[in-house]
Amino acid sequence: MSKELDVMGKCIKGAYTNREISWLAFNKRVLDQAMDLTNPLLERCKFLSIFISNLDEFIQVRLGTLINQDEKDPAAKENKTDMTAREQIDAILHCLPSLYKASNETYRFLKNELYDKGISIIKGKDLSERQLSVAKEAFHSQILPRTNPMVLDSKHPLYRFENFRIYLVVSLERKGREMTGVASLHTTTPRLIKLSGGKKVHLMRSEEMLLNFADSVFPGFTVKDKALIRVTRNADFDASAEDADDEYGFDFSRLIQTKVEGRTSNDVIRLETTVISDSLKGFLLKTLGIKKNSCFLIQGCFDYKFMFRIGDFFDYETLSSLRYPAYKPVVPRYLSLSEDLISEVRKKDIFLAYPYQSIDVLLKLLEQAACDRRVTSIKITIYRLASRSKIIEALLKAAENGKEVVAIMELCARFDEENNLYNADMLRDAGCTVFYGIENYKVHSKIISITMEDEDGISYITHIGTGNYNESTAKQYTDLNIITANREIGEDGAAFFRNLAVLNVEYDYTRLLVAPYSLKAGLLAEMDREIAKGDKGVIRAKFNSLTDRDCIEKLIEASRAGCQVSLVVRGICCLVPGVKDLTENITVISIVGRFLEHSRIYSFGCEGEERVYIASADMMTRNLEKRVEIATPVLDPDVKKKVLHILSLVENDNVKARRMDSTGRYAKIQNLSSPINSQEECLREALNL
Repeated sequence: MSKELDVMGKCIKGAYTNREISWLAFNKRVLDQAMDLTNPLLERCKFLSIFISNLDEFIQVRLGTLINQDEKDPAAKENKTDMTAREQIDAILHCLPSLYKASNETYRFLKNELYDKGISIIKGKDLSERQLSVAKEAFHSQILPRTNPMVLDSKHPLYRFENFRIYLVVSLERKGREMTGVASLHTTTPRLIKLSGGKKVHLMRSEEMLLNFADSVFPGFTVKDKALIRVTRNADFDASAEDADDEYGFDFSRLIQTKVEGRTSNDVIRLETTVISDSLKGFLLKTLGIKKNSCFLIQGCFDYKFMFRIGDFFDYETLSSLRYPAYKPVVPRYLSLSEDLISEVRKKDIFLAYPYQSIDVLLKLLEQAACDRRVTSIKITIYRLASRSKIIEALLKAAENGKEVVAIMELCARFDEENNLYNADMLRDAGCTVFYGIENYKVHSKIISITMEDEDGISYITHIGTGNYNESTAKQYTDLNIITANREIGEDGAAFFRNLAVLNVEYDYTRLLVAPYSLKAGLLAEMDREIAKGDKGVIRAKFNSLTDRDCIEKLIEASRAGCQVSLVVRGICCLVPGVKDLTENITVISIVGRFLEHSRIYSFGCEGEERVYIASADMMTRNLEKRVEIATPVLDPDVKKKVLHILSLVENDNVKARRMDSTGRYAKIQNLSSPINSQEECLREALNL
């Protein structure tokens, strides 16, 4: 890790580390995958793009939140490392240059590899005379017609720079008068333009063309200076139920729509530029109202989304060697032979591990429930959906067939608000009952409750998972799912939907742990049971982030009592393992691989006596106290065995795993045994998971 990222050392206090710096370290692990030669070339190109996309969202949301906190309460301190919002902002800004440098070096490395494979991405300064002529012709035919230029004067005031859009900014002179010009490309403009000629495929980025041929964009002017820029706007906003009640006639959807639309006019919190003169830079800083330390020189590209499509320029035969081997999620063998999933789940719990196994099983169950005469209602929580959701199609069919359909649609799922508003309207128009959660808690639970009634009375089928009802991410994220006909869980699931409808979060469920009331207390109580065993105690968990101080303190207590604590934490981890007299019995690893690790598993007890849960929640305060989340115990012995097998695989990964040391830094695990890539093992075992 670079010297600048060594600022992490200043963000550690005892066994705690700052969450924002921990997240930046996680994203650096994502970038490291772009340089990992065990990954195929085109997959490494994608990791570079993912790294920048992650960073962009982090700046929008987390840096935006800290800026808002600094304005509201500058003296307030984060509860683990005692850093103020301003200290955290400064630490983030200090880390960014090294991350930009690392991403630029990665891009140069990947460009060289692409060149060796026959793809040349050219910059304007590197064009030969013949290529310059070809590029100029391509610019005038493909780019200039899509260009929106403006010279700024009293009749052309500076228009608002849109979030993440790339602009050309120029200093102009005509007849002794100096002016500023701005130009952007239409959003339909291809990022990569293919130049004809040569044995290799020559490509030029559209914004690079715009910069190179700026003179043609502003005819009649002399271009004195030019640069490309991109701004990032603050995406943080508050949306309370009280605001909707007071200002929008109790319509929360109208409040969210207004907040989403307002993002385009939020303050600029980051400016990125190519090489730029002091005068142009000063003009932009003043116009945008930001300070110099929020302006960053970008040597490579502002974003690398085009790297996702670079494979389009290879022939089909070459592609297979540059990508991961093709894989299609499978349906467990015994389910693939059955047409009646309702009968199957009534016999035995169904377990699905995405993306190794297919979400089609759940979709087929919903489609069957939509048509089954015994089904009286289908109730579901929705956080994020695919753009053309088969989940919605099944719910609409159920409503059409006279079933009661209830959907709790979370409108505050960041950046999915508009998609959720659209689907909520569609369900409501079909006669479904739709509501938007409960008071000021986000509903992040993943639960479907199917109620059935026949001659034997009322029964339930319940689905509880760790990930969203999204067919797209089910092929990319590792998530666990249990479909059960267990009566106690079924009654808990039905009670859950009744409680949310009447604004009741304080309810004692028989089996389920539900935040904000019982989930955190339940996990802490499970840890206390292990602490009481001393050095016989075992705590194992896999989740995405660890930030909650109460949970961290309990884990420290467990370590000091002699318990063995094994944590697999993909992203933010505010606990530092291996600290003398505090966390010596705790290990922390992180896995970044082909798929996004997303499942949450909590296991308490030694081998053969484990009490196991899967959950929608991480050990984060926002999950445990400010959201409605669900954890379910794994009751079926065969399912428990499968969940623990997956947990053991990830704990023993020595290929994609990185282990955190007592300084908060991550390093590759020294492999003295056979290599274990847990995701590849799960792919091989998919039919048997």
